[in-house]
Amino acid sequence: MEYTLTLHNDVQEISLLTAFIDTISEENDIDMMVSMNINLAVEEAVANVMKYAYQKGTAGEVRINATAADGLLTIAITDDGAPFDPSQKEDPDVSLPVEERPIGGLGIFLVRQLMDSVAYQRADGKNILTLTKIIK
Repeated sequence: MEYTLTLHNDVQEISLLTAFIDTISEENDIDMMVSMNINLAVEEAVANVMKYAYQKGTAGEVRINATAADGLLTIAITDDGAPFDPSQKEDPDVSLPVEERPIGGLGIFLVRQLMDSVAYQRADGKNILTLTKIIK
């Protein structure tokens, strides 16, 4: 099954993601804990796009396309903002005390931990972040 959601780059619209992921989860009988992890990862990835892909005051869109098939949920998050490859970002040193860690980087780390695979590509002037989760 395929699902699509388009949001404006306004963090107020992130709340729409929960219903989107809930619908996918219900229609594909995804375990509630797995669904919660998917929701958290997608929210974090989309929030990063909304905060950083477009210059302040610039309108833009974030498209979320999801496909559930063959025991996998694949979610592609696409924007036409500034190029950014989160897969090149090193994981933060989470062994350090919080006050000694540099700010940032935890969101991408969290997405990697919650999903089974995370891939990035830049195509036709768009960032495409693909998240995959085993759901069966």
